[in-house]
Amino acid sequence: MQSIDEIKARIEAAVPGSIVAIVPNASPSNQLSLLVDNEHAPAIARFVRDDAELQLDYCSNVTGVDWLDRVLKKTVKVKQLVDGVEKEISQTEEEKLPGYLEAVYHLYSVAQKHGPVIIRMRTGNRSSDTRLPSLTPVWRSAELQEREIYDLYGIYFDGHPDLRRILMWDEFEDHPMRKDYVQPDDFEYEPTPHDEVLTRAKGHYARPNSDGAEGITSAA
Repeated sequence: MQSIDEIKARIEAAVPGSIVAIVPNASPSNQLSLLVDNEHAPAIARFVRDDAELQLDYCSNVTGVDWLDRVLKKTVKVKQLVDGVEKEISQTEEEKLPGYLEAVYHLYSVAQKHGPVIIRMRTGNRSSDTRLPSLTPVWRSAELQEREIYDLYGIYFDGHPDLRRILMWDEFEDHPMRKDYVQPDDFEYEPTPHDEVLTRAKGHYARPNSDGAEGITSAA
């Protein structure tokens, strides 16, 4: 299989205007991936699937990643007057980086027996700009997995044929795989609470009033 640099170059040549970046991986696997721009992602997907050398005809896995807002600290050298003498000193600066969500696709070629090639797409942020193009029209195996990402992370896949929750119920209002997700206290839909869930749920069970009738008490 071609190197990640060669694949990147071939994509950029085949899809005019596309923006592709190599994302490093600091883990022992050192498994590099390609971050593609959202506008050209469907065209890029079709190219890597249909290209005679790549033939990435099988999408084995699609997953979501939540990146929270973070602060990047960096040390810079600045010149200042110290006791009337100009000296170069080190200062720490902080840069606030907005969070975003990712959809990550692992691609293989059944025909050529190689892979994986990993491509990524990123949302603009974690709140108002969480839309990405669906790649289900290119790889049908992505359909249920994109639904799972929508359900658990809140990424809206434009062009998906049936985008609706797949694990949580329709009335559920949050996305439980978000890193800042807060569990509810009442566990209204938990049919058989146990362990820690049972302890928390007991605070919402119906208890007899002084007249013997049952009443609902809320947790402190």
